[in-house]
Amino acid sequence: MMKNREVATFAGGCFWCLEAVYEQVRGVEKVVSGYAGGAVKDPSYEDVCSGATGHAEVVQVTFDPSLVTYKELLEIFFTIHDPTQLNRQGADVGTQYRSAVFFHDETQKNQAMEAMKDLEAKRLYPGKFVTTLEPIETFYAAEAYHQQYFQNNPSQPYCRAVVAPKVAKFRAKWAKKLKGTVHAA
Repeated sequence: MMKNREVATFAGGCFWCLEAVYEQVRGVEKVVSGYAGGAVKDPSYEDVCSGATGHAEVVQVTFDPSLVTYKELLEIFFTIHDPTQLNRQGADVGTQYRSAVFFHDETQKNQAMEAMKDLEAKRLYPGKFVTTLEPIETFYAAEAYHQQYFQNNPSQPYCRAVVAPKVAKFRAKWAKKLKGTVHAA
């Protein structure tokens, strides 16, 4: 049993991109791709892709807050996707690709609101944030073939064209947070 662990849930386009990044973060112990925020019980990938269920593609991240904070996970989240694109990320279009933070408690909600306010003030993106804050109600794990997708399919065209650049951007900006690096206090 994991003690002193927290869970974060993020939606920012295709879950393969988010999963590929968060799997590399020191302090992250588990990343599961799945679906949240919709009205249909136990949806399939095809159901979610239809856009009719209301679900977003998400990753659920289990982490050790003594090694990586929720605030840092939020900062990474806002680095690896564009929070100003409404219901899309690049060519992936639909509400299932929306930018959302699914908060697990009021502390997470408040930290997400603060992070968005701070980042918007820095004008890192040309537009206004459209990221929604939604309470996590139910999380459904995606089908097995979606788990560790980038790790298992690095040569797949979407992975080469979309996922790999996001991973490279993360690695360049967050090198100090990569698994296997020593953190100086």
